[in-house]
Amino acid sequence: MYKINFREPCRIHFIGIGGISMSGFAEYLHNLGYKVSGSDSHKSKITEHLRDLGIEVFYGQRKGNIKSDIDVVVYTAAISNDNEELVAVREMGIPALNRAELIGQLMLNFGDSIAISGTHGKTTVTSMLSMIFVDGNLDPTISVGGILNAIGGNMRMGDTDHFIVEACEYMNSFLEFNPHKGVILNIDEDHMDFFKDLDDIRKSFHLFAKKIPKDGQLYINAEIPNYEEITRDLDCEVLTYGISDPAYRTNNLTYDIAADNIKSYNMTGHSFDLYYKGEYIDNIRLNVIGVHNISNSLPAIGISLQEKIPIDSIKNSLMNFKGAERRFEYKGTVGGVKIVDDYAHHPTEITATLSVAKSYTDKTLWCVFQPHTYSRTRRFLKDFAKALSLADKIVLADIYASREKNPGDISSRDLAKELEKLGKEVYYFPSFDEIENFLLENCINGDLLITMGAGDIVTVGESLLGL
Repeated sequence: MYKINFREPCRIHFIGIGGISMSGFAEYLHNLGYKVSGSDSHKSKITEHLRDLGIEVFYGQRKGNIKSDIDVVVYTAAISNDNEELVAVREMGIPALNRAELIGQLMLNFGDSIAISGTHGKTTVTSMLSMIFVDGNLDPTISVGGILNAIGGNMRMGDTDHFIVEACEYMNSFLEFNPHKGVILNIDEDHMDFFKDLDDIRKSFHLFAKKIPKDGQLYINAEIPNYEEITRDLDCEVLTYGISDPAYRTNNLTYDIAADNIKSYNMTGHSFDLYYKGEYIDNIRLNVIGVHNISNSLPAIGISLQEKIPIDSIKNSLMNFKGAERRFEYKGTVGGVKIVDDYAHHPTEITATLSVAKSYTDKTLWCVFQPHTYSRTRRFLKDFAKALSLADKIVLADIYASREKNPGDISSRDLAKELEKLGKEVYYFPSFDEIENFLLENCINGDLLITMGAGDIVTVGESLLGL
């Protein structure tokens, strides 16, 4: 594998530079003095921002974008082997790294690299921990899989040994990482176009945990079924966390980091008593809703306590945390209809989000859902229907293909049929314009409209608001 010498900036090209993570690392290396270029399939706010910084961005991935003076190319897991640029790179003998390999090499430059993994919640926890570290004057370098207003984007350059980064399991990417500390939030079936089954996913998380060195720590959600299978034969210290309040899940203060005595504040957030290794620490207030966010806060708190950040500083950071972009993000109100956007694209995430959303209105809860990838839609078709049925009315967009080609055997119409079987009022439209016109005609004052999915469905709500 090609090794980047981070002390000698070189010429680097990103295939898929418009991605939320790739763009962050492109900007990071640009700021370190690298000559950066890249390509993406279409123009976006992200690519235009990179251009404004002086980074050369090509629209369309063509062979001619690859120049002979490029020292190394970085590409994402979504780039296929027959991609014109990647083919040209190989023909020209230019070294190439995937995104995960780049991050893994970069992590070696930091004495305290912290990798946040899990099927759901990575961006939220990375964002929480990032805010706590920044407010606590630890000056971390940060890579988050969403836009975090507190750092002005998705990447932050720090000047210390602390590096906080999301660690995605897809294609076993996180096995290229070199973390000193790791977090495992949850383990569910997902990315079944790559993994064989849940057991295969669990094995991957176990291998990720084994990457942590003897003097490092793993923070793991003890509510993961049989989590001991993941933590067996690890060299590092293992710290568990979970919700101990019997009204919500269990009654177990033996977790190393535990939340008890949970109280909810209508639509504004929660408070809970924090216990660390059996000792009461303080009462914590969150201004994001959903019990899952209480769980998300616990490893962030645990890591921060270990770094000797004062509890008052931690509490203040969490009080000010409003969530990352596209995580139950309030977009605005039009005609008395509140519009929220959420990145949820897995049945577990949808269930959590819609359960919270139901408390926001006593009128109709609309969910405009864009399924993400054909393989995921096929695999979880009935689970998607069950999760979406929490909404009063569902509007479906076409499947967002992302890295996949249309196999021709699954569509949003299939999901609509499953919802109809559950007695739900469901509508399907092949274009965003038709969805927007339908919503304008049918949503009424007091309704809550949530756009949901990991694709570009967010633009529907923004269009209705004139953004």
